[in-house]
Amino acid sequence: MSDPFVVVGADAAGLSAASKFRREAPDREVVVFEKGQWISYAYCGMPYFIEGRVERMSNLLSLSPSEVDERGIDLRRGHEVVAVDPDAKAVTVATADGERIEQPYGDLLVATGGRATTGSFDVRGLDGAFTLHDMDAAAAIDAYVADPAEYDPDRADVSAVDRERVERNAAMDAPETAAIVGGGYVGVEMAEALTERGLDVHLFHRSGHLLSDFGAAVGERVEEALAERGVTVHTNAPVDAIVGDDLVEAIAYGQEGEDGDNLTLAVDMAVVGVGIRPNTDLLDGTGVDLGEGGAVRTDEYGRTTLPDVYAAGDCATARHAVTGEDAWMPLGLTANRAGRAIGATAAGDPTPVGDIAATAVVKAFDMEAGRAGILDDTAAREAGFDPVRETVTAGSRSGYYPGAAATDVTLVADRDTGRLLGGSISGPDRAAVRIDTVATALEADMTVGEVERLDLAYAPPFSPVWDPILVAAKVLNGSVE
Repeated sequence: MSDPFVVVGADAAGLSAASKFRREAPDREVVVFEKGQWISYAYCGMPYFIEGRVERMSNLLSLSPSEVDERGIDLRRGHEVVAVDPDAKAVTVATADGERIEQPYGDLLVATGGRATTGSFDVRGLDGAFTLHDMDAAAAIDAYVADPAEYDPDRADVSAVDRERVERNAAMDAPETAAIVGGGYVGVEMAEALTERGLDVHLFHRSGHLLSDFGAAVGERVEEALAERGVTVHTNAPVDAIVGDDLVEAIAYGQEGEDGDNLTLAVDMAVVGVGIRPNTDLLDGTGVDLGEGGAVRTDEYGRTTLPDVYAAGDCATARHAVTGEDAWMPLGLTANRAGRAIGATAAGDPTPVGDIAATAVVKAFDMEAGRAGILDDTAAREAGFDPVRETVTAGSRSGYYPGAAATDVTLVADRDTGRLLGGSISGPDRAAVRIDTVATALEADMTVGEVERLDLAYAPPFSPVWDPILVAAKVLNGSVE
């Protein structure tokens, strides 16, 4: 066939698109190229596998290669797309055995995801130093932190796993002290995971509070929750180096000591989680427009500036629900939703990928946190708003009902229009899921007055009469008016 739908990347966005396209256009060929061996896995579940909450690595897989084949999708693992020729409408593919092939396409989806960044230092070739952005890394960390006499190789029960790497790490002495570099999602989740595995954990973050995108109120509560469980949190402490020849021995960080050198901490493990970078190298030389963070700029249907070429997932931008501008928010739902929509569009049913509100949730032991929209005053002003904010503390249930806990809510609005711009929430009793109310209000361009008047559910086991979100909206609306 001369017009196949070609997909680059076999994870959330790529296989969602391929599956939807196959259902909508059964007469057209679908070819999916995957650079590695892993497909359709739950990246967000990896810290919980390392922690031990997820018993087997196979539990994190959504689709197996055989299941993809049963859907009529031509999946080719070990095939890396290294170049795109938009004029010829073809991609160049490097195979695992060193061959190069040319594959024509009718429509092309770039769903290549992102790769972990490590800041100014390199963790490659240093035992005990890890990034966490693929399943092989998760398997290697799980093996490394285990007692060699107790490690269960069946935990990494997927044929695609780098077995040699796992066995090598499993044979090493288990670490006692770990440094986690970066206080974002990965850092917080890994602090919990490694603490539960019995390690003495130090979490380093370069700014003044953890989870910078969630705001200070959330960051401070999460720091307290981690500290209560034994995690040592270092804020305003950028890590400058991981020290060691073949094995991690220490990290150098933060302010200078009396001798003018950075402070050091002896550790035997380091996990770096300082961010990701979109994988867009295959589009070099095509003239495609790039947006925030170097991600591929797309329109409301996931189309790039190249004809018949789409992009989705961690390598692509999307429209922000509050600003209406391009934004890069590499999150799981964004990838799955966009992939499904692009599959429909490529099959002839134009379907918007949907806006994003940067909605995210995370937990630190029993403390939950969520955020959505714009929380930073500078970002709000750059988008043309005059931000006003309020932070309140309210109960999660009726005060007399067992289990009620303090819930902190921050809401931000535009002073001139009263429009809700963003919000965050933290607390130990079902706090995170409440951020969905804020996300829905942002999508609907609601004012804080309208949020205050929402008819949210009430019953003592679930919420007080005034839900914490309503309390915050009521207080903020008073400030706006």
